[in-house]
Amino acid sequence: MRAWLHFYLKDHHLIRTVWWNTDEIAPGVWRSNQPSRGRLRRMARRGVRHVVSLRGGGAKSFNVLEAQACADLGLGFETLTGITARRPSPAAAMLRIVDGIAAAPKPVMFHCKSGADRTGLIAALYLILIEGVDVAEAARTQLGLRWAHLQRTRAGVLDHIFRVYLRDAAPRGQGFRDWLETVYDPADIKADFDDWRAGAGRWAT
Repeated sequence: MRAWLHFYLKDHHLIRTVWWNTDEIAPGVWRSNQPSRGRLRRMARRGVRHVVSLRGGGAKSFNVLEAQACADLGLGFETLTGITARRPSPAAAMLRIVDGIAAAPKPVMFHCKSGADRTGLIAALYLILIEGVDVAEAARTQLGLRWAHLQRTRAGVLDHIFRVYLRDAAPRGQGFRDWLETVYDPADIKADFDDWRAGAGRWAT
């Protein structure tokens, strides 16, 4: 009972009962906000076999309820952690999550809490690194108002990862994965994002 109360009230699931931030981004790959048991049942009927949470581990209400629901429905369930919504994450963590989703049984659904920021980042990375989608297109379609993601908030630092790549590395022909593994630096991205929001530094007009 405590888990249900926490899930519906403190974790704001009452909002998610009417707001499904869900879509299939590639064949057999779905993005979503935190699902309920009912939504997991519906997704299972649509063929989903495996669920990945980006929200972290531990005995938290959403993990306890989701793990039990997946077990009851015969769905695989795992947590892939290491990214946050308001600061750039290490490249190794982002690549590990994307590669983990790519290796998961399909169809697969991955999610964070609202399906806006962390999920949008991973969706864009998945399209770029696994599906070969153009970087600008992936970032534009997976991070935006359609998903309740706002570029000018602190979570906009996630967009800036792609903005910096497109400005600095893409014109030189450097591949995105290679740039992540050899050049990308979270601290530099954060500092440059602060300049971008302020219209300062190299983003001054």
